[in-house]
Amino acid sequence: QVQVADSGGDAVQVGGSLRLSCAASKVPWRVYCAAWFRQAPGKEREGVARLSTGGGNIYYADSVKGRFTISRDDAENTFYLQMNNLQAEDTAMYYCALDRAAACATSTPIPVDYTNWGQGTQVTVSS
Repeated sequence: QVQVADSGGDAVQVGGSLRLSCAASKVPWRVYCAAWFRQAPGKEREGVARLSTGGGNIYYADSVKGRFTISRDDAENTFYLQMNNLQAEDTAMYYCALDRAAACATSTPIPVDYTNWGQGTQVTVSS
């Protein structure tokens, strides 16, 4: 069973930076899709960034383009979300999710396409 552990959330001030980490283990696929989602209170879960270990286009939500960067460390099977110039509207619970490569075929990340989720890590941005 795939195991996903996300971490790195914290409370920061507007304009600050954070790096979230997602450690994956027992992944049965050679090529797979990894995504970061976030969910603020009262709002739907939205895809923030996504990449495929097989390469190809990286997805970013319009709201984070130019500020967030998704990356991976193949040796450690770990994914990262570097978040710069954080704004109050970035406050949310952030989740890492993994699934088969097909999950990266959609135009935007869709939560129901992912069956392996981290427990979530809270990011709070205040002025």
